[in-house]
Amino acid sequence: MIGGGLQNIFKIPELKKRILYTLGLLIVYRIGVQVPTPGIDAVALASFFAKAKEGLLGLFNLFSGGALERLSVFALGIMPYISASIILQLLTVTIPHLERLSKEGEAGRKKITQYTRYGTVVLSIIQGFGIAVGLESMTSPGGAPIVINPGWGFRLMTVITLTAGTAFIMWLGEQITERGIGNGISLIIFAGIVCRLPAAIANTFRLLSTGEMQIFIAALLLVFMVGVVGFIIFVEQGQRRIPVQYAKRVVGRKMYGGQSTHLPLKINTSGVIPPIFASSIMMFPATIASFITIPWMQDIVAALRPGNVVYELLFVAMIFFFCYFYTAVTFNPVDVADNMKKQGGYIPGIRPGKRTADYIDRVLTRITLGGAIYVSAVCVLPSILISQFNVPFYFGGTALLIVVGVAIDTVSQIESHMLARHYEGFLKKGGGKMKGRL
Repeated sequence: MIGGGLQNIFKIPELKKRILYTLGLLIVYRIGVQVPTPGIDAVALASFFAKAKEGLLGLFNLFSGGALERLSVFALGIMPYISASIILQLLTVTIPHLERLSKEGEAGRKKITQYTRYGTVVLSIIQGFGIAVGLESMTSPGGAPIVINPGWGFRLMTVITLTAGTAFIMWLGEQITERGIGNGISLIIFAGIVCRLPAAIANTFRLLSTGEMQIFIAALLLVFMVGVVGFIIFVEQGQRRIPVQYAKRVVGRKMYGGQSTHLPLKINTSGVIPPIFASSIMMFPATIASFITIPWMQDIVAALRPGNVVYELLFVAMIFFFCYFYTAVTFNPVDVADNMKKQGGYIPGIRPGKRTADYIDRVLTRITLGGAIYVSAVCVLPSILISQFNVPFYFGGTALLIVVGVAIDTVSQIESHMLARHYEGFLKKGGGKMKGRL
């Protein structure tokens, strides 16, 4: 009743406030996407992107919500923050000080978050400077310069503007996570992708009207899209349930335990993190190189172009790495086995303690392999569709995985708030009745 009653969400004041707060900040983000960086010839930049928006720049532009093609104040998007998060998580495994911080609870988490913010600013400065220098050497297909007044004044202004824009997006994401509903960073990426959808649909109709795309192909693509979305939802909610039995124990005059339950292990434990991390790492060096006219840099850009064999192999390898890495960071079989043993729980046929931890780790490793294959298969969809069927937008892949995954996660959080509110009201009523009886 509660799980399906999403139509009643605005009847709960706290939940209504959180949802409206989230929508308000997402609107602020979309307004910022329209604000251009000073010193740019918008017409020349638009004509340049009309020719160069496919491949890597098109993918980067998708993640920035269209901010890159306008070179708005949010042109760098949230990717510097994600890159900084990746670096900090990798360093947490290798640096003892960071490892200790990660185990200190809320205080340690705040310290690591602070380091991530510093790293975001540093990466934004590097990327902003690279983009500024690259823009000065770029021209539109007609030969018009993109930068009106090149020089150190423009470079400094661009670095400050783009770094401030990324810092503001980072703040928006943190505010949504703390005071809104859902994960703020994921929702910002979600909003950027979804807002590009109407333009992609209009472009599809344009291709149909001009005969560049056949109606049969468009209908087949629509059916295929629905099937892929259904498949993603099915896998994202899939679980491997390990049976757990709790022994009976006597506390005072009461007997506790004895019930059977299960330990749910998701097929895709890491969610949308692996493709986001992999895309961020692939974009960072290639974005800098794409704005520099050195020959060997251009070779890097050509190799790291979506659809290229080298790019796809590296992308899949990174997805596999981050699927296992993020699963290992977020799920510790030893801790789970120890907690289970302390509470009198055991897996039938498996001895408690180390044997249980090894069994959980073995099962988790196997299902993570399946999850990594599934994520990789979905993420290479755009290259196939663009090259074989002339799809005019990045359908599938990281974008679709993020949209569906974030939607499922946000709806789950909304349902959790509704469930908590329901129980709160029930307990208040119960308390009132008990007071009357006393």
